[in-house]
Amino acid sequence: MDCEQLVEIVLPGIVEPEGLQVRRAALPQPGPGQVLVAVEATGVSFAEQQMRRGRYYDQPPFPFVPGYDLVGRITATGPGTDPQLTGRRIAALTKTGGWASHVLLDPADTVPVPDGLDPAEAETAVVNGITAHQMLHRHARIRPGQTVLVHGANGGVGQLLAQLARAAGAEVIGTASARHHDALRALGVTPVDYRAGDVPAQVRRLAPGGVDAVFDHLGGRSVVDSWQLLAPGGALVAYGSATTRDDTGSKQWPVLKILARTWWWNTLPNGRRAHFFNIWAGRSLHRDRFRARLRADLTAVLDAVRRGEITAPLAARLPLTDAAEALRLAESGTVTGKVVLIP
Repeated sequence: MDCEQLVEIVLPGIVEPEGLQVRRAALPQPGPGQVLVAVEATGVSFAEQQMRRGRYYDQPPFPFVPGYDLVGRITATGPGTDPQLTGRRIAALTKTGGWASHVLLDPADTVPVPDGLDPAEAETAVVNGITAHQMLHRHARIRPGQTVLVHGANGGVGQLLAQLARAAGAEVIGTASARHHDALRALGVTPVDYRAGDVPAQVRRLAPGGVDAVFDHLGGRSVVDSWQLLAPGGALVAYGSATTRDDTGSKQWPVLKILARTWWWNTLPNGRRAHFFNIWAGRSLHRDRFRARLRADLTAVLDAVRRGEITAPLAARLPLTDAAEALRLAESGTVTGKVVLIP
């Protein structure tokens, strides 16, 4: 791939993965307060799966370049930007735009990646790691000896949630299909087979008094069941609506239903708490605080990966121009870990 050429993957509309387009253009130059980043790894997350269906609740109008997060090296700096940043490996949340060979960023939105981490390995822990860390420590506020339920504990966020919760001294119950149970047991997780039926009953047998926190990415009926599984003083953290991925109709409605439910539950006098996690919350009103929190949390996660305390499985590495194959693989449900694109 020509390093002097910008290569981007464009999502032109609601299409099958094969409908993604490759766009080439001249390499952009950083303007004032910008850095040019040569992308070394960018991930395929659930957000892109929703976006190609037009189902991500605040996605931009088509066409656009997907790509929620990335790891890369700063190759040039614009006027007024510290030239010593050149050569630094960074990670960044982008929401869109990451599926490219190069991106322009504000250096304040970048986080240094520790030496010794492979870019693809680091990439698996960017959006998934921040999500897991913030839900666990900033919202559920997990303490040693508590018991938590992680839905989809074999998934990208779920595996990190399970590991971080175990590192915090919590007992973890995790839902997954039976073929993932041995891997979950190896992480110290008690597995529950969601395909065996009546997940709430299975969880209650393991935690008769309820659980101290539930992390629910499923939405729909699952959110109600999760709330009812909480022990007194427990916390529900909802962070998606995966069960509505293939639905039609309003893309906002599934999220609005969860928001309405969490608002109502928080008015009840039972000491339990409910949150809908949005990784971008507060960014528009408190940008400096948002950036400081992001930097602190992602640094903690990447340091834990570097020390080997947690692992974020890498399902596959594929060339950026094979984004269609990567997206189809991620959507197949046949792989464990994150699919990563390498420009």
